[in-house]
Amino acid sequence: MKKFLSLALCVILTMLSLTACGKAPVTAKVIEIELTSEEYAFGVDKQQPELLETVNKFIAEIKANGTFDEICNNYFGDGTPVAVTSSSYDPNKDQLVVATNAAFEPFEYTQGENYYGIDMEIAAKLADYLGQELVIQNMDFDAVCLAVGQQKCDIAMAGLTIKEDRLEYVNFTDSYYSASQKLIVPSDNTEFDECKDAAAVEAILNAKDSTTKIGVQIGTTGQFYCEGDEGWGFTGFKTETVGYKNGSLAVQDLLNGNINYVIIDSAPAACITEAINAMQ
Repeated sequence: MKKFLSLALCVILTMLSLTACGKAPVTAKVIEIELTSEEYAFGVDKQQPELLETVNKFIAEIKANGTFDEICNNYFGDGTPVAVTSSSYDPNKDQLVVATNAAFEPFEYTQGENYYGIDMEIAAKLADYLGQELVIQNMDFDAVCLAVGQQKCDIAMAGLTIKEDRLEYVNFTDSYYSASQKLIVPSDNTEFDECKDAAAVEAILNAKDSTTKIGVQIGTTGQFYCEGDEGWGFTGFKTETVGYKNGSLAVQDLLNGNINYVIIDSAPAACITEAINAMQ
């Protein structure tokens, strides 16, 4: 009888093990509805009005001659991302010092010693346009505008949304990219499957309370959207907002079951979910 029970137990455990192994891992999916509408620009040192004028001229030129489209194609099309290198800072050299947060693919990210991304490729071309050596300083996102405001850097290039309170530290260039926020959920979440617009998504989120956790990148529009921002007309939600240094950490925590949703910019949302899902 004992041998029979042992054998039966082994069979049951084996079946459970096979069932668990055959279960598809939970991945992340983006709800393809634009929750906001915003414009990206570069933030220039307020003490350098001539740089602001030159950068605006440069933006107009790369948009007119197709260079901007070529750079975007490297990340959204069939092009190949171009590595960008940073020189070491030297106050005795003629350098363009760029403040960024290189954890915001496809606008800025790193691989090994090199920088990649739409903003980084633009930065390299801008430095050439100015006849200067490029220096990239990588820092937390919420320090980017401050670094420029304190004249530690010349320009912030970090997927920056034009926002009134950032004008305390920088002057914004003309917009170069239109963006939006999007919601990321676990792949087995069906709550938003019938949603057709932002109002429908927000109706579901408005019904949540503080037991629901939404991950955001600290200092970004996603945080203002979730917590509320009078200047932008964001009323916020009653949910708990959990801040991360970058969107990748937020999405990974989502898949670990520690938060319920993530809200970040649309292009990074697509890149991050694709990269993380490939590792599951």
